Amino acid sequence: MADTPAAPAATSGTPSQTLSRGIRILEILGDERGPLSIDEIAARLGVHRSIAYRLLRTLEDHRLVGRDAAGLVALGPRMAALAAGVAQDLQAEALPELTAVANELGMTCFLAVLDSAECITLVSVEPRHTVASVAQRPGARHPVTVGAPGKAILAQLPEVEWPTETPASLYDEVARSRLAGFATSHDEVIPTVQSIAVPLALRGQRPAAIAVVHVATDRTDAEIAIRLQRSAASIRDALGA
Repeated sequence: MADTPAAPAATSGTPSQTLSRGIRILEILGDERGPLSIDEIAARLGVHRSIAYRLLRTLEDHRLVGRDAAGLVALGPRMAALAAGVAQDLQAEALPELTAVANELGMTCFLAVLDSAECITLVSVEPRHTVASVAQRPGARHPVTVGAPGKAILAQLPEVEWPTETPASLYDEVARSRLAGFATSHDEVIPTVQSIAVPLALRGQRPAAIAVVHVATDRTDAEIAIRLQRSAASIRDALGA
């Protein structure tokens, strides 16, 4: 009897649709400022509710997402533990500096890193003694071509490594930011919100930036930038970079 032919090996470059959808759910929830219903997640994912439900059950089993009493879904506690393991040394050295800046300036201070063509918030600290502050959640992401942190990151890269869809006007703006030593933005990521960022170049790590976000302040952009630059230098020294 002839041997049964072996099944063809799976193509190594073929992505897993299920895994991709699960990761996309985590990204959707990470970009939100509040929980979402299963129907909302299904709509944003472009799948039937039953498919979204099965994916969420798996993520829930691993505590990557959780549901409240109303059935609304948000990122779960396991995500915080996983995030803490990303660039652990950098986060550990940055956190005291971010805390000091946030409380001194009364602004939310955060560390952002380059992730492909996006700028992603790695860790964030809100001021302790401020009535109202702008939230900047870890995991929040936006194109690197918008916002002060993105400009501060682009200033560290040769232009050939910039995204192909970079607006022509951004080249001059980043060049000015590079000369000034800091970048600014207003209404670019969050309406009415201003941001100031400074580059954080670390040997062997992705380009990063330290930034603050605020609605209004009596301090000048340059004053804020000087304070951020001190923290950036402290982090570089602590990491031997």
